[in-house]
Amino acid sequence: MTRILIGGGAAALFVLAATPAAAQQAVVISPYIEAGQILSADLTNDDVLTYTTLSAGVDASIQTRRVEVQLNYNYQHRFSWDDDIGDDDVHNGLARAAVRVANGVSIEGGAIATRARSDIRGDAGPVFGAGVDNVSQLYSLYVGPTVATTSGPFSLNAAYRLGYTKVETPGFRSVGDDFQPLDLYDDATSQLLFGSVGTRAGTIAPFGITLSGAWEREEASQLDQYYDGKYARIDLVQPVSRTLAVVGGAGYEDIEIGQRDPLFDADGFPVTDRNGRFVTDPDSPVRLAYDLDGFIWDAGVVWRPSIRTMLEARVGERYGSTIYTGSLSWAVRSNASLQVGVYDGIQSFGRQLNDSLAALPTNFVSPSDPFGGQYNGCVTGGSNGATGSCLAPVFQSIATANYRARGVDAIYAVTSGNLRYGLGAGYASRRFYAPDRGQGFSIDGVIDESYYAQAFGQTTLDPQSTLAGNVYVNYFDSGLGAAPDVWGAGATGSYFRSFGRINAGLSGGLYTFEQEGLNNQTYLQALAALGYRF
Repeated sequence: MTRILIGGGAAALFVLAATPAAAQQAVVISPYIEAGQILSADLTNDDVLTYTTLSAGVDASIQTRRVEVQLNYNYQHRFSWDDDIGDDDVHNGLARAAVRVANGVSIEGGAIATRARSDIRGDAGPVFGAGVDNVSQLYSLYVGPTVATTSGPFSLNAAYRLGYTKVETPGFRSVGDDFQPLDLYDDATSQLLFGSVGTRAGTIAPFGITLSGAWEREEASQLDQYYDGKYARIDLVQPVSRTLAVVGGAGYEDIEIGQRDPLFDADGFPVTDRNGRFVTDPDSPVRLAYDLDGFIWDAGVVWRPSIRTMLEARVGERYGSTIYTGSLSWAVRSNASLQVGVYDGIQSFGRQLNDSLAALPTNFVSPSDPFGGQYNGCVTGGSNGATGSCLAPVFQSIATANYRARGVDAIYAVTSGNLRYGLGAGYASRRFYAPDRGQGFSIDGVIDESYYAQAFGQTTLDPQSTLAGNVYVNYFDSGLGAAPDVWGAGATGSYFRSFGRINAGLSGGLYTFEQEGLNNQTYLQALAALGYRF
């Protein structure tokens, strides 16, 4: 087992990368405290702010035959030195777990606490800093049992997942007063139930057969919004050679999305509460934003030339139009892997975030960003051959309405001795669904797009010191009328050194973004921190 744990504190990365003697432990639980001094300079407006941080956290890893858990959590409180900037609290963490409770039966779970961009039209600067606009603290988790067993020639699979997502309101409005305010996400609870039974090719038929079905429901607090989707289908796999198979499936699907109207004032504007969220009209009927049922199908090929490489590509009919999906998994070498995914599905912010958490490995390492944004991009696996997944598509902005998510993700990760580095890139598109109320502004039919790329690396210089860095660039097109396109970029670097249980860190970050025709800003941040591990 490789001991790689990344925490929110400045010293967290160092402690785990610089202690190879402890790397073979199956159970590692390492709480810590830390104090830091941050300088945040707005280079565009010649404004320099400083503040002190006190933080506490824990890094934990359990990797045994029955239990796989990784948890990295950091709580940080900021004490501002400027009367114009209030004190603040930040929760930053990521967890994944899989516990085998019996043969073929496991409990899976995941959780995240981070800050993320709120309005896709607004600022795209650092997610943690003095006076930073357009950022919300959020929390999301899921948990549920999974079953995978066999009975004669049949493989049986089932799963249940309960998910919850909560988003706090952003502290600042970062779009002009001329732009229509958007509803702010509050919280949502979802449930997913899945089951399948199947046989391999050559058991009861020349081709493989799988029967599957699923039901998913989400209820969100804003405007009493709900999603209800169910499907049943049959899939066939026909091998045509040792490395190639033809696949196809068909079935029936029923999806319904609905919500109530916001309450409007006498001038025709939506009424908001003290947090800026739309107030639901108690007399409004439920209005459908999406209602579609009918026949679905897809077909394609699966190519597996070796145990290190698998490619799948499909085309079909779903959601009333043509869909394209696919994936590539390639172990380039024993210490390097590439993963590419092409996706198309009806999603919401909460459900897509839970799906992204479930796609992460239970042993991971993420890019080091001591300023609070390490979980907004790509997270790689902590073991050789485990690629990881990107959270960037869901974090392009926080959205309240359901949408059709389409895009492509790619992540490449390499471990070479004490050096680990990787690249992640992708494109994401969301087409929103909302009922036509006949009055006010509606997001129905709006399509936003995002492009993103990230490079990251870390290396152990010697048994006492570690160096880490991260570079990213994003581009956002909101699709909302005259709203500006936004691009952002940033780079961070950190040096960590230990003195027994005492750890010190120096970090710097440079961030810039541009709201086309409106606002350009560049931030420089620096951090000096000192921590103690128990």
